[in-house]
Amino acid sequence: MIIKQALISVSDKTGIIDLAQRLIDCGIRIISTGGTAKLLSEAGISVLEVSNYTDFPEMLDGRIKTLHPKIHAGILARNDLPDHQQALDHASILNIELVIVNLYPFRQTIAEKNSTLMDAIENIDIGGPTMIRAAAKNYQKVTVITDPLDYSSLCSELEANNGSISLTTRFKLAQKAFAHTASYDSAISNYLTALDENFHQKDFPESLNLNFTIAQNLRYGENPHQKAAFYRDSIIPLGSLANYQQLQGKELSYNNIADTDAAWECVKTFDKPACVIVKHANPCGIAISESILHAYQLAFATDPISAFGGIIAFNRALDKDTTEKILKQFVEVIIAPEITPEAQQLLLQKNNIRVLVVPLQTGNSIYDLKRIGGGLLVQTPDSYNIEESDLTVVTQAKPTPQQLDDLLFAWRAAKFVKSNAIIYCRNGQTIGIGAGQMSRIDSARIASIKAQQAGFTLTNAVVASDAFFPFRDGLDVVVQAGATAVIQPGGSIRDDEVIAAADEQGISMIFTGIRHFRH
Repeated sequence: MIIKQALISVSDKTGIIDLAQRLIDCGIRIISTGGTAKLLSEAGISVLEVSNYTDFPEMLDGRIKTLHPKIHAGILARNDLPDHQQALDHASILNIELVIVNLYPFRQTIAEKNSTLMDAIENIDIGGPTMIRAAAKNYQKVTVITDPLDYSSLCSELEANNGSISLTTRFKLAQKAFAHTASYDSAISNYLTALDENFHQKDFPESLNLNFTIAQNLRYGENPHQKAAFYRDSIIPLGSLANYQQLQGKELSYNNIADTDAAWECVKTFDKPACVIVKHANPCGIAISESILHAYQLAFATDPISAFGGIIAFNRALDKDTTEKILKQFVEVIIAPEITPEAQQLLLQKNNIRVLVVPLQTGNSIYDLKRIGGGLLVQTPDSYNIEESDLTVVTQAKPTPQQLDDLLFAWRAAKFVKSNAIIYCRNGQTIGIGAGQMSRIDSARIASIKAQQAGFTLTNAVVASDAFFPFRDGLDVVVQAGATAVIQPGGSIRDDEVIAAADEQGISMIFTGIRHFRH
């Protein structure tokens, strides 16, 4: 399809002058709206203003620009139907074979701190989506561009093919265009339906529209008989796994991605150098220290058996010394904010290890999502991190400064272990983790067994429980194992009984007032 006329109307004018000049060089006539036409004219590029072409002025503060039959008929006319071309000729309407449009910055506007509803409303584009959808619908004749990143490839194809664009390219761009307008309308719907009758923000929109773009197809899902793919959010939070750069290794699997996300979200929460090792969605070792080498050694020591084939996450640059230690075990994925050149060179010895780099920045998704049969569970992320000022000592015995540090560390670790979670810690290291049991007392017993298997004694350990002890029996188990301080949410109808049990055994216990179930 030879392109003779292009319509350009862009809010984001990145690269538009260079693009327009290359179109002119290809012999393409440019029709454009006011702001864009003015910019191009000032750059010395010949352009026909839409208002001059339609013989109808832009009006209503720019709300009416391109909503005119001369524009939309020129886009929508089919070139395989003679009646369509006769209708255009009769009305002196030009065929428009290229539409280059991007939309008012709605998402950027509502993200601004002091943005008002009226600001949002005025940044709802009407003419732009209409032109995009019209052009995409008529992709057999029209090429539509919505992303400045596509300008260069568009021009290269035009220049290589005497001003024409292939049907394959037009269809791909139409697919992208419909996805673009769908995402744009979703953002508007989510914003407006999250306002109540008094225009106050609600926690959740009445209609939740989600937009994800495929990043890659995966070999299979959780099991080989399941098909799977990885999609990225339309807006990726800073520091999230979806921003990963893979430096080496085999392709990531479904389970790799899920487990790596669990490890990365956990390790990001610690301020000191930290290492988190995850296996089957649960941490099997967490530690903080003055160096990531020592943190890794402590985390690995928690449960060396489970760490086999695990995911290892760091919140500092991975260095040569730490890499030398890691290479002595079997590991599926390593993730860190940076890998030093010396460490990268060492990792090449085992080039199947998947090595990922992600910027170490905080930032949560707006919602956590979980599919259920025929529906979707939606919640805000569990991003609450307690501080010392949030704690209440409920026993006669008070924790020592070292115990307090370990209790806070244990509580941070418990947040990322599947419920029911019991975690023994000492000196910034997990030494026994009980995860995902139906009864809290079973988690307590398993955590003790895990510690013993790894060669730890639990004397003077601290314990975190992600939710309250419903009976004193769970507390008795951890104390009998050697724990001398406990952190838990509190809130049981038997809190008095549990506190009395702690006092009876001379341990200190702290209530957080908040729980961390993780299902």
